Amino acid sequence: MTRFHLHLISDSTGDTIDAVAKASLAQFAGADPVKHLWPLVRTVRQLARPLQEIEEKRGLVMFTLVNKDIQKALVTRLAELNIPHIAVLDPVIHEIGRYLGQKSKAKPGEQHMLNEEYFRRIEAMSYTLAHDDGQLMDNISKADVVLVGVSRTSKTPTCIYLANRGVKAANVPIVKGCPLPDELFKPGGPLVVGLVTSAEILIQIRRSRLKAMNETKRSDYVDPEVVQEEIKFARRLYSKNGWPVIDVSRKSIEETAAAVINLLNQKTEGRASMGVAE
Repeated sequence: MTRFHLHLISDSTGDTIDAVAKASLAQFAGADPVKHLWPLVRTVRQLARPLQEIEEKRGLVMFTLVNKDIQKALVTRLAELNIPHIAVLDPVIHEIGRYLGQKSKAKPGEQHMLNEEYFRRIEAMSYTLAHDDGQLMDNISKADVVLVGVSRTSKTPTCIYLANRGVKAANVPIVKGCPLPDELFKPGGPLVVGLVTSAEILIQIRRSRLKAMNETKRSDYVDPEVVQEEIKFARRLYSKNGWPVIDVSRKSIEETAAAVINLLNQKTEGRASMGVAE
């Protein structure tokens, strides 16, 4: 493992710079950063503390600072200390501005404004939390997407992630002998997506769940034959109703959510091509 100090400086919450750092570091096996996050740096004076720590714990510096005076003060000092640094947003902002023929506002935190998108995400989160695991099925038709699947196929965390993207997502467990809500089978309703995984992975996840609950009794919940039958039953149900299927066996929550969003986009484009107003 290569251990090093990574200093992240932001004039906003630090979410953007942290996400970029994580995505970039994922491409390097053995990278083991000691992260130092400095959010809400909005004056030259507020650079004093991070610069002191950078000097004491030398490493790589990444920053998202839109104010040119603050950025100049930081870069000047880092150059004096001979410390490598990356202005993460500068190339992107420059190219967008060049393409649009506009100058950027250079105003920090604009992506976190209380705008329409923000309130849509809050509404989606409230809806998703209220419609988790088959709850409040009487108005499930208001969902953008409904995830269905047997127990422990990552329905809830995927829905939470989707809600944070402004998608109203509900989820319904598939239990043999328990009918699904009628709304899922009506034309023009929400997109229904079936989640599946391999029996081996599902059994492993369920065993971990039982262990966490201190449950030691033998259970059909992890019986290989029963689990295989559950998965086959779910797949037959998806096929019968023509629901798209996502295999989550080797997918992260983010990857599953991205696949769902692609399906939502395809549905929207399909309705638009048929002249259906959204």
